[in-house]
Amino acid sequence: MKICIINGPNLNLTGKREPETYGQVGFDTFIPELQKEFTHVEIEYYQSNVEGELINKIQEAGFTYDGIILNAGAYTHTSVAIGDAVAAIKAPVIEVHMSNIYAREEFRHKSYISGAARGVVAGFGLGSYRLALLSFTGY
Repeated sequence: MKICIINGPNLNLTGKREPETYGQVGFDTFIPELQKEFTHVEIEYYQSNVEGELINKIQEAGFTYDGIILNAGAYTHTSVAIGDAVAAIKAPVIEVHMSNIYAREEFRHKSYISGAARGVVAGFGLGSYRLALLSFTGY
């Protein structure tokens, strides 16, 4: 099984940025830990701060991977184009957020991705990615 984790803007700062909200561990540490836990899954990790690059990666992975775990960051709440890209691909997408977006500012309550996603996991820190991966592997 091949899963692509795609992260949007500012998630490259995880572990440094607002650790009270996003935690103190970065993806450079977390992804290898996740790969050790899910040895039967090939995990690719991609991050960009650029909307068009995220769309390109969603389109590329969306026809070659078994699933996508997508945290589009703030683009979740602003990008119709990313929502359209998720709707256009074959691979199922799990939308992920480390924080509980519904306990935050009102503008974060709207997602342009959720309607096209298989599911949404929010509020469990980096564990949100683990839960999304479990949804693909079945255990």
